[in-house]
Amino acid sequence: MDIRRAKQILSSSADITVHYNGASVWIDNCDEQGTCTVHLRDRQHEKNTVPVEELEEV
Repeated sequence: MDIRRAKQILSSSADITVHYNGASVWIDNCDEQGTCTVHLRDRQHEKNTVPVEELEEV
């Protein structure tokens, strides 16, 4: 995924499925350096910063 699409998903009101390493995640934040903060859909308190290129829209 690219940073432009990640930001579109982040601002969308739709439920867009995104995977990181095969797990379904929510995007919490994106920065201009090409990383996003994400959390697993069922674990909001466990956030990780990941390269946007490793996110996959399903």
